[in-house]
Amino acid sequence: MQRYRVNEIFYSLQGEGFHSGTPALFVRLSGCNLACPFCDTDFSSFEEMTAEEIVSRGRELLCECGCRVPMVVLTGGEPSLQADTALCAALSEAFGAEISIETNGTHPLPEGIDWVTCSPKEGSEVVLREANEVKVVFTGQDVEHWHKSIRAQHYFLQPCSCGNTAEVISYILAHPHWRLSLQTHKYTGIR
Repeated sequence: MQRYRVNEIFYSLQGEGFHSGTPALFVRLSGCNLACPFCDTDFSSFEEMTAEEIVSRGRELLCECGCRVPMVVLTGGEPSLQADTALCAALSEAFGAEISIETNGTHPLPEGIDWVTCSPKEGSEVVLREANEVKVVFTGQDVEHWHKSIRAQHYFLQPCSCGNTAEVISYILAHPHWRLSLQTHKYTGIR
């Protein structure tokens, strides 16, 4: 039986991108194939879980609030290193929710993903050519090639760790095909 390395499972609001403010069940998978200097997740600890155990933990969290979740977010690290069709199917069947993934785009995605957020990183080889949204952490680098090479409905620039917001706003004002994404969960102090 397939086991997944799970960093954490929690219920909160999506803090970034198009779905910012939307309640979601987050399944944070451990591990990544990149070493971004601004990454804020510790992947040294994880629990190996089956899809059924992941669903069970999610149900426990949602029973505490007595609600139906509109979205399940597979995140990481890099969730495409582990997420597969079986996990997506189990989550979709259990929760009847949209399955979303936040990926760096360096690996193909499994079937069963309803919303793709591609967050490409400089120097990485991105294989995804299509996503629902592209969300780039802006550190002053050239981002226009991501706008040209990945077809998406929405393009977001995000300040790096909430530190260069004025620079991002100036860039977007000069390049209005981008929109601003803030890490609202950090501003509001939620998980």
